[in-house]
Amino acid sequence: MNRALTGHVDRTDDTPPSDSPAEHRRFAGHLRRLRRVGEAEEIGCLVEVLADPDPTMARSAVLRHVDRRAAELYRGGAFATWAEAVGRACAGHPVVLRRLREWILFRSAALDGAWRADALAEASDWLQYKVAAESGTADALEFLAVQGRTRRIRHAAAAALRLVPDRPR
Repeated sequence: MNRALTGHVDRTDDTPPSDSPAEHRRFAGHLRRLRRVGEAEEIGCLVEVLADPDPTMARSAVLRHVDRRAAELYRGGAFATWAEAVGRACAGHPVVLRRLREWILFRSAALDGAWRADALAEASDWLQYKVAAESGTADALEFLAVQGRTRRIRHAAAAALRLVPDRPR
């Protein structure tokens, strides 16, 4: 069926319709700015977004950005410097700081770093599942297969553990 006849509009650029509420348009604008900003301007842009009059919407946009950038950077050497700068820029925003700490823990668990069992046990379900499903080390997977908070996490960790090469069974 012709999409023009059904009223369906394909918006691949995240632009909300012009009659959307102002906060929806600002949210989309924040996401676009954060996606396009260069490294040199990134921290300043985060501060500007967090100054939006709608703090919940601003945090949501920043969280999406942190997730996207951390996923791009966590394997490389630039991650620690980036995370430190983002942490300073987001001081006073505990939800964002918690997600940033979880990315730091994820990086440790994924790259065989010095993660602590108590920190992984206290981490959110989001992080535990991310470690179990995406890139935990054998030690982290063994821990989550037994100590994961939910059955879904324990199952994902146990399944991933079976795929770890050269691991005694």
